[in-house]
Amino acid sequence: MPGSPSSAATTSHQDTVPPGAWRALLLVTLGFGVNFWAWALLSPLGPVYAEQGLAQDASLIVALPVLVGSLGRILMGGLSDRFGGHLMFPLVSLLTVIPVLYLGLLGQFSYSTLLLGGFFLGIAGTTFAIGVPYVNSWFPPAKRGMATGIYGVGMGGTAVSAFTTVPLVDAAGSAAPFVITAVALVAYAAIAWLFMHDAPTWTPSTKSILAQTLTAMQQKVTWQACYLYALSFGGYVAFSVFLPTMLKNWYGLTTADASFRMAGFVIVAVIMRPLGGILSDRIGAVRTLLISYAAVALAALMLAFQPALMPLGTIDFIVMAAGLGLGSGAVFALVAQAADPSFVGSVTGFVGAAGGLGGFVPPLVMAAIHAESGSYSLGIVLLLLATLGAVVVTLFVARDARRTAAAA
Repeated sequence: MPGSPSSAATTSHQDTVPPGAWRALLLVTLGFGVNFWAWALLSPLGPVYAEQGLAQDASLIVALPVLVGSLGRILMGGLSDRFGGHLMFPLVSLLTVIPVLYLGLLGQFSYSTLLLGGFFLGIAGTTFAIGVPYVNSWFPPAKRGMATGIYGVGMGGTAVSAFTTVPLVDAAGSAAPFVITAVALVAYAAIAWLFMHDAPTWTPSTKSILAQTLTAMQQKVTWQACYLYALSFGGYVAFSVFLPTMLKNWYGLTTADASFRMAGFVIVAVIMRPLGGILSDRIGAVRTLLISYAAVALAALMLAFQPALMPLGTIDFIVMAAGLGLGSGAVFALVAQAADPSFVGSVTGFVGAAGGLGGFVPPLVMAAIHAESGSYSLGIVLLLLATLGAVVVTLFVARDARRTAAAA
Protein backbone atom coordinates (compact mmCIF):
# COMPACT_ATOMS: atom_id res chain seq x y z
CA MET A 1 0.00 0.00 0.00
CA PRO A 2 1.13 3.57 -0.65
CA GLY A 3 2.84 5.00 2.38
CA SER A 4 3.40 1.59 3.93
CA PRO A 5 6.87 0.61 5.26
CA SER A 6 7.37 -1.83 2.40
CA SER A 7 6.53 0.90 -0.13
CA ALA A 8 8.97 3.31 1.51
CA ALA A 9 11.66 0.63 1.54
CA THR A 10 11.10 -0.04 -2.16
CA THR A 11 11.36 3.67 -2.99
CA SER A 12 14.54 3.96 -0.92
CA HIS A 13 16.03 0.96 -2.69
CA GLN A 14 15.18 2.39 -6.10
CA ASP A 15 16.92 5.67 -5.19
CA THR A 16 20.08 3.94 -3.95
CA VAL A 17 23.23 4.51 -6.02
CA PRO A 18 24.72 1.09 -6.86
CA PRO A 19 28.33 0.18 -6.05
CA GLY A 20 30.74 1.38 -8.72
CA ALA A 21 28.53 4.21 -9.95
CA TRP A 22 30.68 7.02 -8.58
CA ARG A 23 33.83 5.53 -10.06
CA ALA A 24 32.05 5.18 -13.40
CA LEU A 25 30.93 8.82 -13.20
CA LEU A 26 34.45 9.98 -12.40
CA LEU A 27 36.00 8.05 -15.29
CA VAL A 28 33.43 9.10 -17.88
CA THR A 29 33.66 12.75 -16.78
CA LEU A 30 37.44 12.58 -17.08
CA GLY A 31 37.10 11.14 -20.58
CA PHE A 32 34.63 13.81 -21.58
CA GLY A 33 37.07 16.47 -20.39
CA VAL A 34 40.07 15.02 -22.22
CA ASN A 35 38.13 14.67 -25.47
CA PHE A 36 36.72 18.19 -25.19
CA TRP A 37 40.25 19.45 -24.58
CA ALA A 38 41.17 17.91 -27.93
CA TRP A 39 37.97 19.15 -29.58
CA ALA A 40 38.78 22.77 -28.65
CA LEU A 41 42.45 22.86 -29.65
CA LEU A 42 41.89 25.02 -32.72
CA SER A 43 39.77 27.67 -30.99
CA PRO A 44 42.56 29.55 -29.13
CA LEU A 45 44.76 29.34 -32.24
CA GLY A 46 42.17 30.84 -34.60
CA PRO A 47 43.44 34.43 -34.15
CA VAL A 48 47.03 33.16 -34.47
CA TYR A 49 46.31 31.52 -37.82
CA ALA A 50 44.64 34.73 -38.99
CA GLU A 51 47.71 36.76 -37.96
CA GLN A 52 49.96 34.33 -39.82
CA GLY A 53 47.95 34.90 -42.99
CA LEU A 54 46.70 31.30 -43.21
CA ALA A 55 43.11 32.58 -43.21
CA GLN A 56 41.56 36.00 -43.54
CA ASP A 57 38.88 34.90 -41.09
CA ALA A 58 39.46 31.87 -38.85
CA SER A 59 35.76 31.39 -38.05
CA LEU A 60 35.34 28.32 -40.28
CA ILE A 61 38.54 26.74 -38.94
CA VAL A 62 37.31 26.87 -35.34
CA ALA A 63 33.68 26.11 -36.18
CA LEU A 64 34.18 23.01 -38.40
CA PRO A 65 35.07 20.61 -35.54
CA VAL A 66 31.93 21.84 -33.76
CA LEU A 67 29.76 21.00 -36.77
CA VAL A 68 31.19 17.52 -37.29
CA GLY A 69 31.20 16.70 -33.59
CA SER A 70 27.59 17.77 -33.34
CA LEU A 71 26.13 15.88 -36.29
CA GLY A 72 28.21 12.83 -35.39
CA ARG A 73 26.39 12.60 -32.06
CA ILE A 74 23.26 11.32 -33.79
CA LEU A 75 25.11 8.21 -34.95
CA MET A 76 27.14 7.97 -31.75
CA GLY A 77 24.03 7.99 -29.57
CA GLY A 78 22.63 4.96 -31.38
CA LEU A 79 25.97 3.16 -31.23
CA SER A 80 26.14 3.81 -27.49
CA ASP A 81 22.70 2.24 -26.96
CA ARG A 82 23.96 -0.79 -28.88
CA PHE A 83 27.55 -1.24 -27.65
CA GLY A 84 27.78 0.65 -24.34
CA GLY A 85 30.19 3.22 -22.96
CA HIS A 86 32.89 0.75 -21.93
CA LEU A 87 33.69 0.05 -25.57
CA MET A 88 32.78 3.33 -27.22
CA PHE A 89 34.61 5.82 -25.01
CA PRO A 90 38.11 4.27 -25.29
CA LEU A 91 37.55 3.61 -29.00
CA VAL A 92 36.57 7.18 -29.84
CA SER A 93 39.40 8.54 -27.69
CA LEU A 94 41.94 6.52 -29.69
CA LEU A 95 40.39 7.58 -33.01
CA THR A 96 40.72 11.22 -31.94
CA VAL A 97 44.48 10.81 -31.57
CA ILE A 98 44.82 10.59 -35.37
CA PRO A 99 43.55 14.09 -36.29
CA VAL A 100 45.22 15.60 -33.21
CA LEU A 101 48.66 14.36 -34.27
CA TYR A 102 47.97 15.21 -37.91
CA LEU A 103 47.21 18.82 -37.00
CA GLY A 104 50.15 19.09 -34.66
CA LEU A 105 52.76 17.65 -37.00
CA LEU A 106 51.49 18.31 -40.53
CA GLY A 107 48.13 20.01 -40.83
CA GLN A 108 48.43 23.47 -39.27
CA PHE A 109 50.53 25.09 -41.98
CA SER A 110 47.89 25.74 -44.66
CA TYR A 111 44.22 26.64 -44.72
CA SER A 112 43.13 23.49 -46.57
CA THR A 113 44.98 21.09 -44.24
CA LEU A 114 43.61 22.93 -41.20
CA LEU A 115 40.09 22.36 -42.50
CA LEU A 116 40.83 18.69 -43.17
CA GLY A 117 42.27 18.15 -39.71
CA GLY A 118 39.47 20.17 -38.11
CA PHE A 119 36.86 18.01 -39.84
CA PHE A 120 38.19 14.80 -38.28
CA LEU A 121 38.92 16.53 -34.98
CA GLY A 122 35.15 16.74 -34.68
CA ILE A 123 35.19 13.04 -33.70
CA ALA A 124 36.14 14.14 -30.18
CA GLY A 125 32.93 16.13 -29.85
CA THR A 126 30.75 13.05 -30.38
CA THR A 127 31.79 11.63 -26.99
CA PHE A 128 29.08 13.67 -25.30
CA ALA A 129 26.43 11.32 -26.71
CA ILE A 130 28.25 8.34 -25.19
CA GLY A 131 28.42 9.67 -21.66
CA VAL A 132 24.83 10.72 -20.99
CA PRO A 133 23.22 7.28 -21.52
CA TYR A 134 26.17 5.67 -19.74
CA VAL A 135 25.62 7.86 -16.66
CA ASN A 136 21.84 7.36 -16.79
CA SER A 137 22.30 3.59 -16.74
CA TRP A 138 24.32 3.80 -13.51
CA PHE A 139 22.15 6.20 -11.49
CA PRO A 140 18.52 5.98 -10.28
CA PRO A 141 15.98 8.45 -11.72
CA ALA A 142 15.96 10.70 -8.65
CA LYS A 143 19.70 11.35 -9.00
CA ARG A 144 20.14 11.49 -12.77
CA GLY A 145 19.92 15.26 -12.96
CA MET A 146 22.75 15.56 -10.48
CA ALA A 147 24.79 12.82 -12.19
CA THR A 148 24.42 14.21 -15.73
CA GLY A 149 25.19 17.67 -14.37
CA ILE A 150 28.43 16.44 -12.83
CA TYR A 151 29.27 14.64 -16.07
CA GLY A 152 28.78 17.96 -17.87
CA VAL A 153 31.73 19.37 -15.91
CA GLY A 154 33.82 17.56 -18.50
CA MET A 155 33.06 20.39 -20.93
CA GLY A 156 35.68 22.24 -18.88
CA GLY A 157 38.18 20.53 -21.17
CA THR A 158 37.71 23.58 -23.38
CA ALA A 159 39.09 25.70 -20.51
CA VAL A 160 42.17 23.48 -20.37
CA SER A 161 42.68 24.17 -24.06
CA ALA A 162 42.14 27.90 -23.57
CA PHE A 163 44.64 28.13 -20.71
CA THR A 164 47.38 25.94 -22.17
CA THR A 165 47.34 25.98 -25.98
CA VAL A 166 48.80 29.41 -26.77
CA PRO A 167 51.35 29.33 -23.88
CA LEU A 168 52.52 25.87 -24.98
CA VAL A 169 52.93 27.06 -28.57
CA ASP A 170 54.95 30.06 -27.37
CA ALA A 171 57.09 27.98 -25.02
CA ALA A 172 57.64 24.72 -26.88
CA GLY A 173 56.56 25.15 -30.50
CA SER A 174 53.41 24.74 -32.56
CA ALA A 175 53.24 20.94 -32.17
CA ALA A 176 53.46 20.87 -28.35
CA PRO A 177 49.76 21.22 -27.35
CA PHE A 178 48.71 18.62 -29.92
CA VAL A 179 51.32 16.05 -28.88
CA ILE A 180 50.52 16.48 -25.17
CA THR A 181 46.80 16.11 -25.84
CA ALA A 182 47.42 12.96 -27.90
CA VAL A 183 49.36 11.43 -25.00
CA ALA A 184 46.49 12.28 -22.62
CA LEU A 185 43.97 10.64 -24.96
CA VAL A 186 45.99 7.41 -25.20
CA ALA A 187 46.48 7.31 -21.42
CA TYR A 188 42.77 7.83 -20.82
CA ALA A 189 41.77 5.15 -23.34
CA ALA A 190 43.94 2.62 -21.49
CA ILE A 191 42.53 3.60 -18.08
CA ALA A 192 38.93 3.52 -19.33
CA TRP A 193 39.34 0.10 -20.93
CA LEU A 194 40.74 -1.35 -17.70
CA PHE A 195 38.53 0.31 -15.08
CA MET A 196 35.36 1.65 -16.73
CA HIS A 197 32.52 -0.89 -16.88
CA ASP A 198 28.92 -0.82 -18.07
CA ALA A 199 26.22 -0.73 -15.38
CA PRO A 200 24.99 -4.15 -14.18
CA THR A 201 21.44 -3.20 -15.13
CA TRP A 202 22.38 -1.96 -18.62
CA THR A 203 21.21 -4.09 -21.53
CA PRO A 204 22.23 -3.38 -25.13
CA SER A 205 19.54 -2.30 -27.52
CA THR A 206 18.60 -4.99 -30.03
CA LYS A 207 17.07 -2.56 -32.49
CA SER A 208 18.98 -1.40 -35.53
CA ILE A 209 20.61 2.04 -35.40
CA LEU A 210 18.04 3.26 -37.94
CA ALA A 211 15.12 1.99 -35.83
CA GLN A 212 16.61 3.63 -32.73
CA THR A 213 16.95 6.90 -34.59
CA LEU A 214 13.40 6.84 -35.95
CA THR A 215 11.98 6.09 -32.51
CA ALA A 216 13.88 9.03 -31.02
CA MET A 217 12.56 11.29 -33.80
CA GLN A 218 8.97 10.35 -32.92
CA GLN A 219 9.28 11.53 -29.32
CA LYS A 220 8.09 15.08 -28.73
CA VAL A 221 10.59 15.64 -25.94
CA THR A 222 13.41 15.09 -28.44
CA TRP A 223 12.54 18.19 -30.46
CA GLN A 224 11.69 20.32 -27.45
CA ALA A 225 15.00 19.46 -25.83
CA CYS A 226 16.82 20.04 -29.14
CA TYR A 227 15.76 23.69 -29.22
CA LEU A 228 16.49 24.25 -25.53
CA TYR A 229 19.93 22.66 -25.78
CA ALA A 230 20.75 24.47 -29.02
CA LEU A 231 20.38 27.67 -27.05
CA SER A 232 21.98 26.60 -23.75
CA PHE A 233 24.92 24.44 -24.79
CA GLY A 234 25.07 25.92 -28.28
CA GLY A 235 25.41 29.38 -26.77
CA TYR A 236 28.17 28.11 -24.49
CA VAL A 237 30.07 26.52 -27.38
CA ALA A 238 29.60 29.57 -29.59
CA PHE A 239 31.03 31.89 -26.95
CA SER A 240 33.86 29.50 -26.07
CA VAL A 241 35.05 29.31 -29.69
CA PHE A 242 34.29 32.89 -30.75
CA LEU A 243 34.85 34.96 -27.61
CA PRO A 244 38.61 35.42 -28.16
CA THR A 245 37.94 36.89 -31.61
CA MET A 246 35.05 38.98 -30.30
CA LEU A 247 37.09 40.42 -27.43
CA LYS A 248 39.96 41.27 -29.75
CA ASN A 249 37.76 43.02 -32.31
CA TRP A 250 35.34 44.72 -29.90
CA TYR A 251 37.67 45.62 -27.02
CA GLY A 252 41.16 45.49 -28.54
CA LEU A 253 42.52 42.77 -26.25
CA THR A 254 45.64 40.76 -27.03
CA THR A 255 45.30 37.13 -28.10
CA ALA A 256 46.57 35.82 -24.75
CA ASP A 257 44.34 38.14 -22.69
CA ALA A 258 41.29 37.25 -24.78
CA SER A 259 41.99 33.52 -24.39
CA PHE A 260 42.30 33.78 -20.61
CA ARG A 261 39.04 35.72 -20.36
CA MET A 262 37.37 33.08 -22.52
CA ALA A 263 38.70 30.44 -20.12
CA GLY A 264 37.09 32.33 -17.24
CA PHE A 265 33.78 32.28 -19.13
CA VAL A 266 34.11 28.52 -19.59
CA ILE A 267 34.91 27.92 -15.92
CA VAL A 268 31.79 29.77 -14.77
CA ALA A 269 29.60 27.78 -17.18
CA VAL A 270 31.22 24.51 -16.12
CA ILE A 271 30.64 25.23 -12.42
CA MET A 272 26.99 26.08 -13.05
CA ARG A 273 26.21 22.99 -15.12
CA PRO A 274 26.09 20.47 -12.24
CA LEU A 275 24.09 23.01 -10.25
CA GLY A 276 21.56 22.96 -13.10
CA GLY A 277 21.22 19.19 -12.71
CA ILE A 278 20.98 19.35 -8.92
CA LEU A 279 18.33 22.09 -9.01
CA SER A 280 16.39 20.09 -11.60
CA ASP A 281 16.22 17.14 -9.21
CA ARG A 282 14.96 19.43 -6.43
CA ILE A 283 12.71 22.07 -8.01
CA GLY A 284 12.18 20.55 -11.47
CA ALA A 285 13.91 20.97 -14.81
CA VAL A 286 11.33 23.44 -16.12
CA ARG A 287 11.77 25.94 -13.29
CA THR A 288 15.55 25.65 -13.53
CA LEU A 289 15.41 26.33 -17.27
CA LEU A 290 13.26 29.42 -16.77
CA ILE A 291 15.77 30.79 -14.26
CA SER A 292 18.65 30.15 -16.63
CA TYR A 293 16.98 31.79 -19.62
CA ALA A 294 16.06 34.84 -17.54
CA ALA A 295 19.78 35.28 -16.77
CA VAL A 296 20.79 34.83 -20.41
CA ALA A 297 18.14 37.29 -21.64
CA LEU A 298 19.19 39.95 -19.12
CA ALA A 299 22.87 39.59 -20.03
CA ALA A 300 22.12 39.69 -23.77
CA LEU A 301 20.03 42.83 -23.35
CA MET A 302 22.93 44.61 -21.64
CA LEU A 303 25.64 43.31 -24.02
CA ALA A 304 23.71 44.55 -27.05
CA PHE A 305 24.68 48.09 -26.02
CA GLN A 306 28.42 47.18 -25.99
CA PRO A 307 29.12 48.23 -22.41
CA ALA A 308 32.65 49.00 -21.23
CA LEU A 309 34.51 45.77 -20.53
CA MET A 310 35.26 46.77 -16.94
CA PRO A 311 33.20 46.30 -14.93
CA LEU A 312 29.78 46.04 -16.61
CA GLY A 313 30.81 44.07 -19.70
CA THR A 314 32.68 41.51 -17.58
CA ILE A 315 29.69 41.13 -15.25
CA ASP A 316 27.40 40.60 -18.27
CA PHE A 317 29.65 37.89 -19.69
CA ILE A 318 29.77 36.14 -16.28
CA VAL A 319 25.96 36.23 -15.97
CA MET A 320 25.68 34.93 -19.53
CA ALA A 321 28.06 32.04 -18.74
CA ALA A 322 26.16 31.21 -15.55
CA GLY A 323 22.80 31.15 -17.32
CA LEU A 324 24.06 29.01 -20.20
CA GLY A 325 25.77 26.55 -17.83
CA LEU A 326 22.69 26.25 -15.64
CA GLY A 327 20.48 25.61 -18.66
CA SER A 328 22.86 23.02 -20.13
CA GLY A 329 22.61 20.97 -16.95
CA ALA A 330 18.84 21.31 -16.75
CA VAL A 331 18.12 20.19 -20.33
CA PHE A 332 19.60 16.73 -19.84
CA ALA A 333 17.90 16.42 -16.49
CA LEU A 334 14.72 16.97 -18.51
CA VAL A 335 15.77 14.25 -20.98
CA ALA A 336 16.60 11.84 -18.16
CA GLN A 337 13.18 12.42 -16.59
CA ALA A 338 11.09 12.30 -19.78
CA ALA A 339 12.78 9.90 -22.23
CA ASP A 340 12.47 6.10 -22.28
CA PRO A 341 15.73 4.74 -20.72
CA SER A 342 16.31 2.34 -23.63
CA PHE A 343 16.40 5.29 -26.04
CA VAL A 344 18.28 7.85 -23.98
CA GLY A 345 21.38 7.44 -26.15
CA SER A 346 19.49 8.09 -29.37
CA VAL A 347 17.59 11.05 -27.89
CA THR A 348 20.87 12.36 -26.49
CA GLY A 349 22.41 12.09 -29.95
CA PHE A 350 19.78 14.36 -31.45
CA VAL A 351 19.81 16.82 -28.57
CA GLY A 352 23.59 16.88 -28.47
CA ALA A 353 23.70 17.47 -32.21
CA ALA A 354 21.32 20.40 -31.82
CA GLY A 355 23.54 21.82 -29.09
CA GLY A 356 26.59 21.57 -31.28
CA LEU A 357 24.83 23.11 -34.25
CA GLY A 358 23.77 25.88 -31.92
CA GLY A 359 27.48 26.46 -31.40
CA PHE A 360 28.43 26.18 -35.08
CA VAL A 361 26.10 28.74 -36.61
CA PRO A 362 26.51 31.79 -34.30
CA PRO A 363 30.27 32.33 -34.86
CA LEU A 364 29.70 32.47 -38.61
CA VAL A 365 26.72 34.81 -38.18
CA MET A 366 28.61 37.02 -35.74
CA ALA A 367 31.61 37.26 -38.07
CA ALA A 368 29.35 38.24 -40.99
CA ILE A 369 27.51 40.84 -38.89
CA HIS A 370 30.77 42.36 -37.67
CA ALA A 371 32.19 42.47 -41.20
CA GLU A 372 29.09 44.31 -42.41
CA SER A 373 28.45 46.68 -39.50
CA GLY A 374 31.64 46.80 -37.44
CA SER A 375 29.67 45.72 -34.34
CA TYR A 376 28.36 42.52 -32.78
CA SER A 377 25.23 44.17 -31.32
CA LEU A 378 22.80 42.75 -33.87
CA GLY A 379 24.09 39.24 -33.20
CA ILE A 380 23.52 39.71 -29.47
CA VAL A 381 19.96 40.90 -30.17
CA LEU A 382 19.35 37.70 -32.17
CA LEU A 383 20.53 35.72 -29.14
CA LEU A 384 18.06 37.65 -26.99
CA LEU A 385 15.18 36.78 -29.33
CA ALA A 386 16.21 33.10 -29.42
CA THR A 387 16.26 33.07 -25.61
CA LEU A 388 12.73 34.44 -25.43
CA GLY A 389 11.73 31.63 -27.82
CA ALA A 390 13.29 29.12 -25.42
CA VAL A 391 11.15 30.52 -22.61
CA VAL A 392 8.04 29.82 -24.72
CA VAL A 393 9.18 26.25 -25.50
CA THR A 394 9.89 25.63 -21.81
CA LEU A 395 6.38 26.77 -20.89
CA PHE A 396 4.97 24.31 -23.44
CA VAL A 397 7.05 21.55 -21.83
CA ALA A 398 5.56 22.48 -18.46
CA ARG A 399 2.05 22.38 -19.91
CA ASP A 400 2.62 18.92 -21.43
CA ALA A 401 3.98 17.67 -18.12
CA ARG A 402 0.89 18.88 -16.28
CA ARG A 403 -1.39 17.19 -18.83
CA THR A 404 0.54 13.92 -18.54
CA ALA A 405 0.33 14.04 -14.75
CA ALA A 406 -3.40 14.75 -14.87
CA ALA A 407 -3.98 11.85 -17.28
CA ALA A 408 -1.99 9.51 -15.03
